[in-house]
Amino acid sequence: MEDLGVSFWAGKRVLLTGHTGFKGAWAGRWMARRGAEVTGIALPPEPGPALYDSLGQDHLAASHMADLRDAGWTAELVRAARPEIVLHLAAQPLVRLSYADPVLTFGSNVMGTVHLLDALRREARPEAVLVVTSDKVYENDNSGRAFAETDRLGGHDPYSASKAATEIAVASFRRAFFAEAGVPLATARGGNVIGGGDFSADRLVPDIVRALMAGTPPEIRNPGATRPWQHVLDCLDGYLTFVQALAEGRALPEALNFGPAPDTPAVTVAELAEGLYAALGRKPMLSTPAERGPHEMAHLAIDAGLAARTLGWRPRLSGAETLDLTARWYAGFLAGEDAARLTDQQIDQYQDRTP
Repeated sequence: MEDLGVSFWAGKRVLLTGHTGFKGAWAGRWMARRGAEVTGIALPPEPGPALYDSLGQDHLAASHMADLRDAGWTAELVRAARPEIVLHLAAQPLVRLSYADPVLTFGSNVMGTVHLLDALRREARPEAVLVVTSDKVYENDNSGRAFAETDRLGGHDPYSASKAATEIAVASFRRAFFAEAGVPLATARGGNVIGGGDFSADRLVPDIVRALMAGTPPEIRNPGATRPWQHVLDCLDGYLTFVQALAEGRALPEALNFGPAPDTPAVTVAELAEGLYAALGRKPMLSTPAERGPHEMAHLAIDAGLAARTLGWRPRLSGAETLDLTARWYAGFLAGEDAARLTDQQIDQYQDRTP
């Protein structure tokens, strides 16, 4: 199987949900550059800088601002798109917002997925469907051990619990409907993703970038917490390789983790923040919130060994390279460079690397 080869993606009708988000904007651009006809369904981007706005829509076949919690509208858009490949990224992705609005979180993440899958089984018969959940789907005991796909699902916060519930919903639809129809349906569990173009609230790298623009120190929650950091292109490479292999009929697991290489040392929130400042040539300015926020896990790691053994996927970037690419994108953006050009350059550089 060629790596994201033109012969597979050229002319392929792709339905991409969440295309206005950080990962979605990168995914839509990358697939379109490989010749795919990408139709996006998502909520409008949040006010302020957004990679989706910076990239424009010319590379997309269609872009629909819609809420997957609306079952009727979802079915109509699926019917019109006639997708051959489906990549479902749309979600409420923030842990702290899930505490503030758990109903929104469960509605978007669980019922949004259910509405999409129900529309797909009724209105389309795609070649493959990949639902993206999270590295946070596992029942985390805070031990720091790397979770494998066979570990127990769960979640303390509403975001994590909603993603674990999404995994159960997807498994039900697979067994009840998609397997009988011969349509591969799988889930991908990605690690904590960083990279240029993320301006989301309540995320470490965007918070630092906003602080740099304002000349103020960012508030760093849980500086000693560790996460499976990876570059957005490494994570998306896993997703796209997985869904391509499913469409080509390969026998693969129903769920795969995508994260950093197993020998990558654990990196704390504070270490990543200080590394980003250094990569940007700035003196670190960090502060911690005066009040403790809602509960967040201190340690999280995932084991991507199954993806290596069954799919042949491995991350192409080291931790230092991930930080360097991220810093170079933001440095260019802060200097006034075109975001689309920065994004395309990094896609090209990534594809030139040997997997």
